[in-house]
Amino acid sequence: VQLQASGGGLVQPGGSLSLSCAASGLTTSTKTMAWFRQAPGKEREFVATITWIGTNTITLHGDLVRGRFTLSGDKAKSTMYLQMNGLKPEDTAIYYCAAAAGGSFSKYYTAREDYAYWGQGTLVTVSS
Repeated sequence: VQLQASGGGLVQPGGSLSLSCAASGLTTSTKTMAWFRQAPGKEREFVATITWIGTNTITLHGDLVRGRFTLSGDKAKSTMYLQMNGLKPEDTAIYYCAAAAGGSFSKYYTAREDYAYWGQGTLVTVSS
């Protein structure tokens, strides 16, 4: 499985950006993808996740981004999209996409250890 992230860049506070991530080789019927981010000097933290189980789609957004970021995806393409609105300087980080060949209705995959596959990261900078 290979992950390719795109998007990111420089935006002013209050602005918007979108990220996308495509997973090639992720062919299982149940699969999960997620965004994590890592700011300089900080631990990598969970942003949002999307799980496809059969015809069902489940999403979860982290507390720090809920209401501002929206995660969506296309199961057939194993691709997810993160729309980021109302960006703040504290959103500045390298954003990493991750994927897992599995998923669950009873447990959200929010830990780094839940994901076997990782993309290269894309930088988001929020600054005036």
